[in-house]
Amino acid sequence: MSRKQSFVLIIMIIGTFFGVMCSTMTNLALPVLMKVFHISSSRVQWVSNGYLLVNAIMIPVSAHLIKKYSYKWLFVFFTALFGVGTILGAVANSFPMLVLGRMIQAMGTGIMMPLVNVMAMNYAAKGKQGQVMGLVGLAFNFSPIIGPSISGIILDNLSWRYLFILILPFTILTLIFSIWLMPNIAKSQQGKFNYWGMVSCSLGLWFLLDSFSNFGTLPIMSFQVLGSFIIGVIFLIIFVVTQWPSKTPFVNLHVFENKQFRIATIINCLLVATMYGNTILLPLLIQDVMHDSAFVTGLVILPGAISTGILSPISGKLFDKYPVRWMVTYGLIVDLFGTAMQAFFGVHSGAVFAAFWQWVRQFGIVMLLIPLQTQALAITKKELLPDAVAMYNTTRMIAASFGMAFVVAMVNVADAHFHIGISQVGIQVGFMTCFVILLIALVFAQFLRTDRKEFA
Repeated sequence: MSRKQSFVLIIMIIGTFFGVMCSTMTNLALPVLMKVFHISSSRVQWVSNGYLLVNAIMIPVSAHLIKKYSYKWLFVFFTALFGVGTILGAVANSFPMLVLGRMIQAMGTGIMMPLVNVMAMNYAAKGKQGQVMGLVGLAFNFSPIIGPSISGIILDNLSWRYLFILILPFTILTLIFSIWLMPNIAKSQQGKFNYWGMVSCSLGLWFLLDSFSNFGTLPIMSFQVLGSFIIGVIFLIIFVVTQWPSKTPFVNLHVFENKQFRIATIINCLLVATMYGNTILLPLLIQDVMHDSAFVTGLVILPGAISTGILSPISGKLFDKYPVRWMVTYGLIVDLFGTAMQAFFGVHSGAVFAAFWQWVRQFGIVMLLIPLQTQALAITKKELLPDAVAMYNTTRMIAASFGMAFVVAMVNVADAHFHIGISQVGIQVGFMTCFVILLIALVFAQFLRTDRKEFA
């Protein structure tokens, strides 16, 4: 990789870093937003879940756009779009306007993320893919974890609007450097965009997320839970049936014919569901159970976030040396241990112990995320790489959105059983839900290939 290519990639990583960080920065602000806009907890969740869902829908669109348009102007346009959403969020005087700003932000990030992945895999020399993807991991894995720590400091000292205002200077700088330095490589591939695929996928995911969000607070047999679930499943079945034989699908489902890509994606989804679920559990534990501030919540998350930033590039290098199954198994075992300690000891102790066990979890997670992603993309044929990147990141964001909704639902179910508000018992159930999900991931990890031969 040349010096200019490295600099271009760093610019893209920085821009995407702040985009992905926004996915979790507002989590600590949800109680504040409930008071400001006089809304319920089920409604305010759409500030986070709406962002993740729109982000997930936009990522498959990237597979079509990346094949058709210049990388440079795609990145410039969607970075600017992210900036527009950030401005809307900063000046929002109503809840719908705030959600609209968040969704526009998500549209921008949804294209920026796959572009970084595709550029990184194209620039990386053979044998150095893990090292390069380790740098990309700073944007994808470190930023959503550090987000709550930064927002905790902001919320204790400034208005919630600064969660948007302070992002703007970095977005503008990314935009300027991208226009100035990124090469303008023209694309000539043509393809018909599958609008019906986008609609059926969007509606299916939207209704399923609505069902998960209402589970635990409304009766299971209600339309908002069971009805939304059935409608969502029907739309997703229609999506799969219509997209599989299509010559111009919304997303190329045939990337899942590669067994190793399929296994890596499943493990990634399970892991990300627990990661994002944890970004809700810790604020609930620290603020509602321990009755500490948002700033303390940020401090609890900070050690794990810092170790993630330091170790992401290192874990990428380790992928180039050691079998991926070893690294993923090791990381999951450490994560399982940290999660069990959070459930049985962290909820009964102070913020210091909660921070320690969160650090243990992150130490395990960071050692497997980059190797897992690199494995999924390195074994994919180059002509399918944009589709594989889109699918891998789409399922990641869907898992994040549903993971948050499902974990919170389990907390609500536990607390409703005891007829109390947010409690230690509910938080324990949330952590144990994450533990079970991670156990399932550990089983799938044993089917990862350990050799380095490319296959499809």
